[in-house]
Amino acid sequence: MAGGRVDVRLTPRNHGPADVADSTVRLRWSAPLAAGEQRLAAGCARTGRQEVVCRTGPLVADGVGEQIVMRVWLPGRPAEVTMAVDTVWGGGAVDRNRSNDRQTVLVLDTGDAYFF
Repeated sequence: MAGGRVDVRLTPRNHGPADVADSTVRLRWSAPLAAGEQRLAAGCARTGRQEVVCRTGPLVADGVGEQIVMRVWLPGRPAEVTMAVDTVWGGGAVDRNRSNDRQTVLVLDTGDAYFF
């Protein structure tokens, strides 16, 4: 994050045990997104003041999907926010380990790139 601009690159992963035809992930920030247009990836939509949902496309078991890339802006240039990522819909697949469906990241206004 730099000056309220957050660049996000999310690579969805399917830990199995079965392929998933399609799924949806939600990204939720602890601060509201700025009013106006955000640069969302194809298959993504803003669904609230602080959240965006994105279609992942097909995910093979024990594989990764297409990277989701977006740029969003937060008003007021916060020094830090959290971003939570969770699975909203799993395409009807049975998931025996729901604990790996959620991730929360602390995002600092350093201007540096970092990965989780």
